[in-house]
Amino acid sequence: MNLNYKEWLPADFAGDSRVWIYQSNKPFKAGEARQIEETLHAFVQGWKTHGTPVTGYAHLFFDQFIVLMADETASGVSGCSTDSSVRVVKEIEGQYGVNLFDRQLLAFVIGEGLQLLPLSQINYSVENNIIDADTLYFNNIVGTKQELQDHWIIPVKNSWLGKKIGLEKVKMG
Repeated sequence: MNLNYKEWLPADFAGDSRVWIYQSNKPFKAGEARQIEETLHAFVQGWKTHGTPVTGYAHLFFDQFIVLMADETASGVSGCSTDSSVRVVKEIEGQYGVNLFDRQLLAFVIGEGLQLLPLSQINYSVENNIIDADTLYFNNIVGTKQELQDHWIIPVKNSWLGKKIGLEKVKMG
């Protein structure tokens, strides 16, 4: 699985640009992905906060993750503009029969592909060597462009999940 995604991020956005990640419970087919990209592009072109255009970006990564980003250096993102972004994600969810808001479903790179595991099955997955400390994990709680670049796809041991299940990186010292 090719995990190169950073080249698709907007180079001219500030590192503290806000990021929202919506993970689908199943991958989108090629035709669906093209339509979703068009929907996201149209949304970003018309995204406004109190009548002022939002400097926004949206992209579907790995056919499964919608990433929205707002560079707030020119204008901040208000509650209403955030609500409008959630509305477009909910529309995509309804149109394609997927769940984009299940935060209990976690994504990992297992073998050569993306695997979704429910949080309730993580201990079982560790005990049965499905995942380990070095398994790559999609840390969808990143909140800025810089965090997206540096901490989105990371080993479990470097994530909040690693701490929760006892696989965190041991500090030497």
